[in-house]
Amino acid sequence: MINFASDNPFPLMSRIIRKAISPDLDAILDVLESGRQIMVSSGNPNQWAPGYPSAEMVLLDIEKEAGFVMEEEGRIVGYFAYLPSPEPTYEVIYGGQWLDDTLPYHVVHRIAKRPDVHGIFEDMLAFCAASEKSLRIDTHVDNKIMQHNLTKNGFTYCGIILLTSGDERLADQRIEK
Repeated sequence: MINFASDNPFPLMSRIIRKAISPDLDAILDVLESGRQIMVSSGNPNQWAPGYPSAEMVLLDIEKEAGFVMEEEGRIVGYFAYLPSPEPTYEVIYGGQWLDDTLPYHVVHRIAKRPDVHGIFEDMLAFCAASEKSLRIDTHVDNKIMQHNLTKNGFTYCGIILLTSGDERLADQRIEK
């Protein structure tokens, strides 16, 4: 995997992606709340309950060096977690199968942005694809925005996974050629 250290950010036009650090926490939580509000206003009120993702979850992402922020002109405008396999909830998939279940993969979780910023998903994918051939993402059945972005960006719907809570999520995978 390419090392994208915080002192060597990944540049994308007017944005950079870098590893999140604990002083970023308040800005990250604000971005995550913006993402939750975007979901609620688009007909997806149940994917993220108020307070999810929590500060503790973000700090754990940071501790694992798996939390990433997107900055635009020095302002944090997006956040995502980028975690290496295996993802325990992906071990069993219902109603389908992964495109390739033998390749190592990375999972993208907790994708959020500020409402006045666009193109975050494509920038995040460019960053992720630079270090991993196989990407997996899951989303709520009501998250039509994410489903649209996944289809638009070459992901294939593979089936349903169950979270540790028992909630169902639609699971997608993209493999770079």
